[in-house]
Amino acid sequence: MNAVAGGGTFLTFPALVFTGIPSVAANQTSTIAVFPGQIASFWAYRNILAAQTRTVMVLGMTSLLGGGLGAIILLNTSTPAFDRLVPWLLLGATLMFAFGNHLRRHLGLRLVSASGEIGWEALGKAAFLQLIIGIYGGFYGAGAGILELAILDMLGLENIHLANALKVILTAAFNILAVVIFLAVGKIYWVAALIVGATAIIGGYGGAWVAQKLPPIWVRGFVIVVGATMTIYFFLRIKW
Repeated sequence: MNAVAGGGTFLTFPALVFTGIPSVAANQTSTIAVFPGQIASFWAYRNILAAQTRTVMVLGMTSLLGGGLGAIILLNTSTPAFDRLVPWLLLGATLMFAFGNHLRRHLGLRLVSASGEIGWEALGKAAFLQLIIGIYGGFYGAGAGILELAILDMLGLENIHLANALKVILTAAFNILAVVIFLAVGKIYWVAALIVGATAIIGGYGGAWVAQKLPPIWVRGFVIVVGATMTIYFFLRIKW
């Protein structure tokens, strides 16, 4: 799911919670577990990313910073507040992806040229948005891939396969520092993390290969369905 469209944490996080792991600890364990799969997906997308070195470097460093800040915020957030915030963030990400293209056209927003290149001025604006996504990703991560695709879509990057490749490396980037922080001061359930992590590597590489073979409209539809379904699920989990 992470390689094709995003939303893998929609499955790993609830699965870990269902085993009895507290939600904040489950989130940290999930982040550790899916990280190897993200690296595997990055390797599968390496040829597409080779032509976007400048974009990857600038947005990757911004994402790295945001992920570290988000992880620190998570460690200082209570479980009830954490549970209530998540579905609203997922709802916003899903709506942005579903209707972001129409909104961009209505506002005349296009930071990416027709050739797919991002200029320096546009890259600065994209970096600011990426910092916000990185903070969210380090804080929770579920739906971060969908939010990443939504922002890239609004910036005018209509090539879904290139957007997917950028999404993979940027989500991996914001998780790097979050992983380090969680390993240092977080609470990780290692048996669960190792089981999920091992299978995430297989899914991460295989999913990237599948994503590059699918028609873009299928990938977009998959993102929207996953986002809508899991948004409803997390709203139902809230203890009002």
